Amino acid sequence: MRFFIIGFGQAGGKILDLFLCREKEAGSTIKIKPLAVNTARTDLMGLKYVPKECRLLIGQSDPRVKGHGVGTDNRLGAKVAQEEIDTILNAIDKMGTHDIDAFLIVAGLGGGTGSGGAPVLAKHLSEMYPEPVYAVGILPAPEEGKLYSLNAARSMISLLKYVDNLILVDNGAWKFEGMSLRESFTKINEEIVKRLALLARAGEPVESGMIGEMVIDSSEVINTLRGGGISSIGYATTLVEDKKSKGFSLFRRKKEDEEFVENDKATKIASLVRRAALGRLTIPCNIRSAERALVLVAGPPEHLDRKGLEKAKLWLEEQIAGVEVRAGDYPTKRTKHVAALVVLANVTDIPRVKQLQRLAVEAKEEIETVEKERIEKTLEIFDEDLEPLV
Repeated sequence: MRFFIIGFGQAGGKILDLFLCREKEAGSTIKIKPLAVNTARTDLMGLKYVPKECRLLIGQSDPRVKGHGVGTDNRLGAKVAQEEIDTILNAIDKMGTHDIDAFLIVAGLGGGTGSGGAPVLAKHLSEMYPEPVYAVGILPAPEEGKLYSLNAARSMISLLKYVDNLILVDNGAWKFEGMSLRESFTKINEEIVKRLALLARAGEPVESGMIGEMVIDSSEVINTLRGGGISSIGYATTLVEDKKSKGFSLFRRKKEDEEFVENDKATKIASLVRRAALGRLTIPCNIRSAERALVLVAGPPEHLDRKGLEKAKLWLEEQIAGVEVRAGDYPTKRTKHVAALVVLANVTDIPRVKQLQRLAVEAKEEIETVEKERIEKTLEIFDEDLEPLV
């Protein structure tokens, strides 16, 4: 899946940078076009793996921004993005879009730049290009404050108007025991990158001499994510066993040994997929509310198994609301792990979204109350006999 990834804002830029870092470490040949967009110069300077020519600073002409960011004002973030949309689109055109399968905008939805700018960019990309536009939106944890929840609710509602699919990640569901919020963010970014890296391998050429038993191409990913809804992604991995250490039973004939190993592989693949689907999702949801699903398993070819994939596919068909489940594998010698990715597309039963909506309404009411009280207290300073001009 050849993505044009735009990291919008601080969180989006960090995730894009980490993605490129991990791909470089893995010696990957997957083609990705990266662009980091931000209103804060220091955030762009902190990136290590996004090439300098692929970093774009916007908002320099705005007297409230001037390269220092927009704080948590996502309305200002949206305004700046709209004013400089031509600059962003020109940067994308310059990098070329003829050989991509889809756009992927990555942004934190609780802040200012990414939260405000991502929907603006999604709108224009969807109007200008035939390729689908997806977004990965990171929701703030409740303890980050109600203002962040309000920002996220506004951004999410806006994104859903223009993207072909919104993949949500809930910071609140990804807290790690004994870690600060900042430390948790680093680990959450790692988890996001693992999932995006595996998704990017769908439909891409495998290593020389490798042949996938069940191939998933980019069109199948696009068909899974169609419809403009919200999706959640599950992921599970296991360290593969060394054949030398396992050996064969002395009490079975060779044919029986081979059948035993094949059945064992199938069971392990099916179990790994179930772990991915029922474990920690990017955003917790009711799996039975998913309209479609996609499974992708990657690892050393001798540990992949068609029967296991088919078994997992049948199981997933029984779990989701719809009947469309696509499954495939990606053989690679560059790892000692087998990883399973499960995309639950267009889920509708998401408790966190309802909670976010409630927090956003509370935040909006509190802000309006504080503003009203501030105005009233200021007017009390003046003599009541004075009349305003207008």
